[in-house]
Amino acid sequence: MDPQEMLHSTLQTARADLLGKLDGLGEYDIRRPMTPTGTSLLGLVKHVASVQLGYFGEVFGRPADRVLPWYADGADPEADMWATADETREEIVDLHHYSAEHSDATIRALPLDAVGEVPWWRPENRVVTLHKILVHMSVETSRHAGHADIIRELIDGSAGLRAGDANVAGRGADGWAQHHARVEAAARQAASRVDDGAARL
Repeated sequence: MDPQEMLHSTLQTARADLLGKLDGLGEYDIRRPMTPTGTSLLGLVKHVASVQLGYFGEVFGRPADRVLPWYADGADPEADMWATADETREEIVDLHHYSAEHSDATIRALPLDAVGEVPWWRPENRVVTLHKILVHMSVETSRHAGHADIIRELIDGSAGLRAGDANVAGRGADGWAQHHARVEAAARQAASRVDDGAARL
């Protein structure tokens, strides 16, 4: 696999991981804010779909034929990070698929050293290559897929990339409660030791 195919495959896997976190959840759970800053599963999907269109579209002179109202002048600065009651799951997932297809077309059409410009970056950093943007979006998407992992676990306890993930121990609810208690006890013990040491100084 050549470097471009490898980077593209990495991005595609991260996209699938993010979208998979919606599976099996109802409307409230995919939309509910799970952090003080309002992070939600559907909001993460909407955000990644939106920024993909910019990085693989506008940056390389291949703008998409969809207008995203949450990027209009005067829009709420967080509008791409959450779903309004009028925005359906199907619309946002469809946008993500459209965004991926549009991005994939750019990735297949251009070589890694193709040059683009990111107008929303600082002037000294704006000129980029497709290679740089592939790395940037792979990291961006993976980062948000990680956010989604944690949010999904907080919602219903699901952990790992998908059901039956071999990288996650099959402890069951009681086993995880015991593990959680063990980690908590270790944290308190370490903090107490450090705090006691600082008090003696």
